[in-house]
Amino acid sequence: MRMYHQALRLRTTIALAVLLGAVLLVAGCGSSSSSTSSAAASSSASSTSATTAASSGSSSTSTSSCGPKPGVKATGTPINIGTIDTKQPGTDFSDGPNMINAWFTCVNANGGVNGHPLKLFVEYDQTQPAQIAAAAKQLIQTDHVVAIDGVFDLLECTIDQSYWKQLGIYEMGAGIAPECWSTPNSAAVNMGPRYSSDGAVQYGLSQHPSKIVFVQSNVPGTGYIAAGPTALAKAAGVPITALTANVPINDANSLALNLVNDAGSNGWVVLNFTPPEALVILQAAQKLGLEDRVKGWGCSTPCNTDFLASALGPKWNHKLFVNAELTSPDDHNGPEMQLYKAVLKQYGSAVAGGLGSFSEMGYLLGKFLTDALQKDPGPYTMANVNAAIKAIKDEKTELLCQPWVYGNYPLHIPNNADFTTTPDNGKMVTAQGCFNVSSADPQIAAYRKVAGTAPSTNPPTQ
Repeated sequence: MRMYHQALRLRTTIALAVLLGAVLLVAGCGSSSSSTSSAAASSSASSTSATTAASSGSSSTSTSSCGPKPGVKATGTPINIGTIDTKQPGTDFSDGPNMINAWFTCVNANGGVNGHPLKLFVEYDQTQPAQIAAAAKQLIQTDHVVAIDGVFDLLECTIDQSYWKQLGIYEMGAGIAPECWSTPNSAAVNMGPRYSSDGAVQYGLSQHPSKIVFVQSNVPGTGYIAAGPTALAKAAGVPITALTANVPINDANSLALNLVNDAGSNGWVVLNFTPPEALVILQAAQKLGLEDRVKGWGCSTPCNTDFLASALGPKWNHKLFVNAELTSPDDHNGPEMQLYKAVLKQYGSAVAGGLGSFSEMGYLLGKFLTDALQKDPGPYTMANVNAAIKAIKDEKTELLCQPWVYGNYPLHIPNNADFTTTPDNGKMVTAQGCFNVSSADPQIAAYRKVAGTAPSTNPPTQ
């Protein structure tokens, strides 16, 4: 399984992801969020699928290496960590916190953090601003968490940014709202829709097309995403047409034909949709015999899934090029990738999607926090823990193309280098190794001006 397993059920994820202030003002207050705490991932009906998926990548790595004292259970005072995540019909990001819980369980079974177990408090929401704000206060005032880690949410970065700044909390997550990357108190391990679209367009530009056609769902806020690809194309001197399409797509044939006609025979078409919507466009193009009528096709990260590669079939082998924010578990199996797979297999029964980017992101968010706290002898107060988070730098991992850093910056885009993948007989395989997303996007340029450009770590393929 590959990128965004849960996205297979999300026909409106990208649309919701870019909702801004105007939408928030009209959103109503809903029922109370559900709060859970656990030091272990609970079993679920999905345990078999998760275990099977995890075992698909052979791993001889022992999970005891996730903690400082193999086999020694942590018995000290728990360190309370909080997270807020979207979970509602059609949009369920619970694989993220479930994987963090799997990692915490592994750490707690092998020494904890200087003898202290990690305890995760999870608040789920249904994309309602008042509910998200209440969840933040629940975590701080009732659950007494000292850090916010692993936020997988459509709106949380927008709603809670000022509250975290007021408290001195430096949130880590895998968000979607623009504020996850553009504010001083939030840093993400993923790239989000704008920078992922940048990467997809950048690969297309490297193939020297005469034109780029960039298309995404027709919702408020898409201008923010399109601004990145537009800046890259302008810097390259290549014309670009930015289009939107209503979702769900009702007339894929007409849309595919219009995209191809607009791009021309030497043009490049880039899609920014969830896999189901991208699939209907690409299948329509194939049905009409249009797949070879342009120079090439691209897509942002959600298309990086074996679901799409398998559904398209061999006619699209090496014709579609997809941005990938994290290392592929399918064709990478270095020591850290093996540890991730082993932790998922042993402790991740609640991770419904198994191997893939959601669980990879959860693994990284748990690991980065743990690494930071292992360097801090305590006491584990909110001030001390968040100082440790803010001080994170040079976190090298096989799962990203560059070391990850937090730092004292006005904005945070620490994941700004990635891969390109392509379908190959039902799998998504690497077509281009690690590359830096272009600084022609002014947001990327602003980040690199204050944080510099991290060197590529070129994750191993073996």
